Parts: sequence; C-alpha cells; structure tokens
Amino acid sequence: MGQKAPIFSNHGCRLNAYETEAMRDLAKAAGVSDAIVVNTCAVTSEAVRKARQDIRKLRRENPDAKVIVTGCAAQTDPDTFAKMAEVDVVIGNTEKMNPATWQNLTPNLIGTTEPVQVDDIMSVTETAGHLIDGFGTRSRAYVQVQNGCDHRCTFCIIPFGRGNSRSVPAGVVVDQIKRLVDKGYNEIVLTGVDLTSWGADLPATPKLGDLVMRVLRLVPDLPRLRISSIDSIEVDENLMQAIASEPRLMPHLHLSLQHGDDMILKRMKRRHLRDDAIKFCEDATKLRPEMTFGADIIAGFPTETGAMFANSLALVEECNLTWLHVFPYSPRPGTPAARMPQVNGKTIKTRATALRDAGQKRMNAHLRAQIGKPHNILMENPRMGRTEQFAEVRFDTDQPESQIIQATILGVTDQQLMA
Repeated sequence: MGQKAPIFSNHGCRLNAYETEAMRDLAKAAGVSDAIVVNTCAVTSEAVRKARQDIRKLRRENPDAKVIVTGCAAQTDPDTFAKMAEVDVVIGNTEKMNPATWQNLTPNLIGTTEPVQVDDIMSVTETAGHLIDGFGTRSRAYVQVQNGCDHRCTFCIIPFGRGNSRSVPAGVVVDQIKRLVDKGYNEIVLTGVDLTSWGADLPATPKLGDLVMRVLRLVPDLPRLRISSIDSIEVDENLMQAIASEPRLMPHLHLSLQHGDDMILKRMKRRHLRDDAIKFCEDATKLRPEMTFGADIIAGFPTETGAMFANSLALVEECNLTWLHVFPYSPRPGTPAARMPQVNGKTIKTRATALRDAGQKRMNAHLRAQIGKPHNILMENPRMGRTEQFAEVRFDTDQPESQIIQATILGVTDQQLMA
C-alpha cells in the first residue's frame, strides 16, 4: 500500500489558511506522508475547543496517521495539546515555516524527534512569511506582508501566538505580486496579523499606504488589489489617497473596531474611540462613495452594560457596516480581560444574536441596492464571482473562470446577488 499525502485541517484566519498552504508545500518537499496536520486558532476559547474536537475526529478517522498540531493555540498552550493521547508532535508558529522542521517529521523520524517543538515567539525578529505563489481560487491570491502584533489589547492572546510585528520588505512583496500576475491572477489580497503596522520595523519606517501605492505603480498589469483587516486609527495619508484615486484598490475595507462604546474601548486598550471609527467611515465614503465596510465586533466584553452594548449596536448603522464578524466574548487565560467582571453567558449570546441580526439587515440593504446596477465581477468558478465590494454573485450559465466580467445585477437570493 502506497504512502498517503498528509491531511491538512485549517482553523481560524486567512493568514492561518495561507500558512496551511505553505506547510503543504514544505511537507511535500520533505516527503512527509501518512500524517494529519492541524493548524489551530487561539482567538477564542471556542476556537481552541473546536481544534481539540477536530484532532479527536481526525484521529478516529485515520488511526494509523501521525498527528502534528501547530498554529496559535499550539504556540500559546503547547502542553495542553501534547497531553492529548491523539497527538504525536506539537510545533510552534515559527517552526512550522522552517523546512528543517518538516524534514524531521517524515514517518520514520516521528517518535525519535522532540514531541514539543515550540520556541519563544517573542524572540523572533526575521521578516514575516514563507512565500507561496498563489493561494485561494485561481482568480485571487493572498500575499502575506506582515506577521505578529506589537499591541496588547486586553482580550487578545494572539501576540503571544504570533510574536511582535515583522514586515516583509516592499521589494519582496512587489516581486511576488509580479509573479502572481504573470501566472494569471487578477486579484491580490494583502494580508497580515496587524496589517496597518506594516513597515514600522523597516528602514525609513514606511506605511501601509506607501506599500499599496508602490504595488499599484510597479505592477501596472494587476487589475485588482484588496487589503484585508485594518486598524482604522492607523490608516495613513497615502492609503487615504489610494482610496480616493486608485480604482484598482477595491472599495471594501474590513475594520478591527471591536466595540462601539468608549469606556469598553478603553478597557480593551484599543487605540480609537467610537467617534474615530465613525469619522473614518465618513471620510472614506466621501473619497469613494461605493466603499463598503466589514468589521469585527465583540459582544459581551467584561463590564459591558446594556447601554454600552447599545452603542455597539448603533455603530452598525453609524458606520454603515455591511459585512459583520461577531465574536461572543470568551475569556482567554493569561489576558487582563479574563480577570475583569464577566458578563452572563446567556446575555452574551443574546447580544451576539442582536449584532448578527443588525449586520444581516445592513447586508440585505446593500444587496438590494445593487439590483439594476452594472458590476465588474471576478469569477471564482464558472457560476460564482464577487463584486469589487466583495458581494457574492451567482449566474445561471457558465462564465469564464478567473476572469473579470461586467454584468448587471438582476436580483437577490440567499444572501447572494443574481446576474
């Protein structure tokens, strides 16, 4: 019986998904086989619980495979995973990007190598990322330009899973994007843990807007550039200029807002207040009227009263948030927020539902407003594509995959546009 290619299971953010693809390449090059690799997320306690559940399920389904656990939860709490009977090896976020690690994870070497390979992530100073030429659909590729975070929000464990902020130099980013465009990708997404901190550790401390403008200038054949989640208070002048003047920069921004009440924002140790968020959305919309916004918002942060929650709920309308990611708060051991007075779990669930309902209402309004309008749509498969604002569009007949086509929106169904 031949050796089986490793099974990869990804949890969490786009950056984790990007790194899962990088690990797939590294494992293949090293000859790793008959293994399960689980790339965990640590953003909430529920994320960690799901990772453990997934590990047990994959072990039951593949009793002869070796189980390798990595990712942010493995980095922040390696012993928990090492103690699981199903797990053979735990590797850290730095180690998982090292080719030498994978050379030691071939079937004949697992068992002879150290079962826990997790170093101090805070000591890592090299620039981010293992570069892979393409990830996602054949139409859209994700490019990691930054890793880690220098901020210490009171609810967040991620800096301890990712380390301090490190940036990929602009020249390296531009070269990779050129290769991807040459391969036929029509949209590039810049991604990172704290994207707006890009450049702070590089010579001359450039800003994210400088990188965006440089990419658009030096890669003229790139049709669409998109940026993933950003911290609106850190947006620089050049990025605002790009929003105003560069049609190839997509009119969709996902904002790390987290809450709509000033007292809770201070207790979260965020760097903005609610008026800052509202002003940013107003300014960006004036510069680019078709701009849409997504946002991360936490429901039930410790000490959150009904009035404080109402401010978050109101922010959905005040910032015109079309795509909402709602996180019911769960305490992460080792974070300051875990020691604060907690909100009742049932209340958290009710508030999260109310936020999701408000987000759904805003999304439905946006989709209905597109009926009768022409859109440039990037086809992800023959029957589905996305608008520049990232709305999903369904077609009844096949369209050219990975190409950008223009079509008029005819209707809305199941949270999708029809064209």
